[in-house]
Amino acid sequence: MMFFRRSEFACKCGCGFDTVDYELARIADSIREYFDKPVIVNSGCRCVPWNIYQGGALKSQHLLGRAMDIRINGIAPQLIAEAAAQFGARGIKAYDSFCHVDTRSGDQWSE
Repeated sequence: MMFFRRSEFACKCGCGFDTVDYELARIADSIREYFDKPVIVNSGCRCVPWNIYQGGALKSQHLLGRAMDIRINGIAPQLIAEAAAQFGARGIKAYDSFCHVDTRSGDQWSE
């Protein structure tokens, strides 16, 4: 990771889970470089209890270190989603205030 520390992707409960997928880290770096602005990771890795607390899907990519919910100040989530697609993300969803990006394998949608 060029622009990020593993701690930025760590589970917010404090359990220490911070193993992020290499491809996801590459996409995060590419998005950071593309917009030339800091990317804020709202949520990255999640342990099972934290994922339940957050209302995440049972098969969430966050549980595998393969998902991130990100925002960039001054950049619309839809624009972040378009950039993520350009850099190879396979699971993308723009929300009002952030963008979900993941590196799932296959076609099944589950955040």
